[in-house]
Amino acid sequence: MKPINRYSAAERLNHWLTAVTFLLLAFSGLALFHPSMFWFSQLFGGGTWTRILHPYIGVAMFLSFSGLALKFWHHNLITRNDVAWLRRINDVMHNREEGLPEVDRYNAGQKLLFWTMTLAIPTLLITGVVIWRPWFAGNFAIDTLRWAVLIHALAAFVMIAGIIVHIYAAIWIRGTVGAMVRGTVTRAWAAKHHPGWYKRVMRGEEH
Repeated sequence: MKPINRYSAAERLNHWLTAVTFLLLAFSGLALFHPSMFWFSQLFGGGTWTRILHPYIGVAMFLSFSGLALKFWHHNLITRNDVAWLRRINDVMHNREEGLPEVDRYNAGQKLLFWTMTLAIPTLLITGVVIWRPWFAGNFAIDTLRWAVLIHALAAFVMIAGIIVHIYAAIWIRGTVGAMVRGTVTRAWAAKHHPGWYKRVMRGEEH
């Protein structure tokens, strides 16, 4: 049977641009975070280039993610079904999907990750600007810089943990990675994992 379009080429390009910039930020950020991980700086040409490039890549990720957020925010609003789905997360983890609340385009776990990123990425941008040497850091008091460094590190930790879960879930649910590579999913995949979205697609209410 003909597969269903889930993501356009532009949406997939936007997603992978965000993913690549995230990886670059994670490695460069870890290199700057602790001496034991400074060897990651070799990926960027050494410590000096790592410090120069990290904030610019951060701005690129913010702009790229903003495109995704503007496109998909309305698909990620939390509903009563999502709350009920989360209450039965143990059944979800054990593949006991019978009787679970109907999932639409995204499940509650995906929505929580979306809103976590929506909060974390602007936080990383704002705190990153505050500590960005030599352009802006000199305009702030030392206490402000210390708080900015702490909040920046915490937001980065949340981001890295969230993306690890995101990657694991994408691999765990067969067919999910293909949706973001080819842009399509099988009808069986859509009916099993996102039945609410599948029904709307079949009614012609969404591509």
